[in-house]
Amino acid sequence: MVIRERYLKQIRPFYNSEMIKVIMGVRRCGKSTLLRQIIDELQKQKQKQKQKQKQKQIGDENIIYVNFEDYQMRHLFNPDILFAYVESKIDNAKQMYLFFDEIQNVDKFELVLNSFRSTHKKVSIFITGSNTKLLSGELATHLSGRTVSFTILPFSFKEFLELKGSEKNHAELFTEYVEYGGFPLVCKENSIETKAVQLKNLYDSIVYKDIIRNNKFSSAILLEKVLNYFIANSSTTVSVKNMLSELLKEGISISIPTMYEYINLFKNSGLIQMVPRYDIRGKRILAFHEKTYVCDLGLFSFLKNRVKEELSFITETLVYNELISRAYAVYIGKTYKGEVDFIAESPDGKKCYIQVAYLMETDATRDREFGAFLPIKDNYPKYVISQDPIKLDRDGIKHLDLIDFLLDENSLY
Repeated sequence: MVIRERYLKQIRPFYNSEMIKVIMGVRRCGKSTLLRQIIDELQKQKQKQKQKQKQKQIGDENIIYVNFEDYQMRHLFNPDILFAYVESKIDNAKQMYLFFDEIQNVDKFELVLNSFRSTHKKVSIFITGSNTKLLSGELATHLSGRTVSFTILPFSFKEFLELKGSEKNHAELFTEYVEYGGFPLVCKENSIETKAVQLKNLYDSIVYKDIIRNNKFSSAILLEKVLNYFIANSSTTVSVKNMLSELLKEGISISIPTMYEYINLFKNSGLIQMVPRYDIRGKRILAFHEKTYVCDLGLFSFLKNRVKEELSFITETLVYNELISRAYAVYIGKTYKGEVDFIAESPDGKKCYIQVAYLMETDATRDREFGAFLPIKDNYPKYVISQDPIKLDRDGIKHLDLIDFLLDENSLY
């Protein structure tokens, strides 16, 4: 099993917090496995305390875990029955940990959670579920200010290597990772045919269970056309106007409000993220100037044939997803002469600028990538990330090899 340390590290400070821990992410990215890893870690931590302080270890009596995808638990879909079931197991004299996996299956689950949180002093709650439900207005209304959210992505390249075995050839595994992505179910398959089948099943599951089934649409075909456009154009600027024009060429008419409704659904499902531009000189976020990034390159591969010119877009998507998985806040940097691919701010407030390229084989390409930083006059660190095997540092700007960046979480500082 791959221990998802980068996410555990983000969640650990909240293990005993009264805040409800909301673990979100695209379907089948590993949220349920992460819950089990948190449980295992809590039990091991208490075992160490027991050895040192003779305290009782956290056991089954301290942990209540409910997987709402387990058919045996279907009776708990009723919120009143769920409330009574959990209440009967809570011991107010002990620190209790409540884990609810895929809780969106329970009607009015936010009311049940809020009751546990507000009436028990020693209760720590963790939940996973459909992003669309967890981001709904009802959850925000009843639990406003009482939740902390963590976004989980499919395996990073470093996690993928851990699964496959680090003794294998990194270059070959990198090619496989770029082609088929990091969804755990896909990564575990060995043949190309089964990987392709798993990707199709994942895509269908996300689209039909998380988007279409939970909403009413006059045309599922239209929704898929729009979604495929977003995925196929990962790391490019999205223009609603241009998208509407492209659909009109196919004889499809769609209103602007409907288009924005689709975009919100895609974002909430975890399939894509929209990244705003930030005016570096004016220090403000610019409206309606966003780039889109798909959560996993396997879906990009599934929906679009690769051509050489797209390798820079692929590299940029890889870097973006890596930054997000490290809990960085990320923006596109707008300068008065152009833009820098990313402004990235770490959880501890450290900021840097990043330019991404596939290869910088010519002087003109190197001048363009390093020259993107010229309009920026502050002293924050600046990096160019590419797949060039030779270090190309210039004028205080550090060049990072893409694979080195993906494998070293401290490479930016």
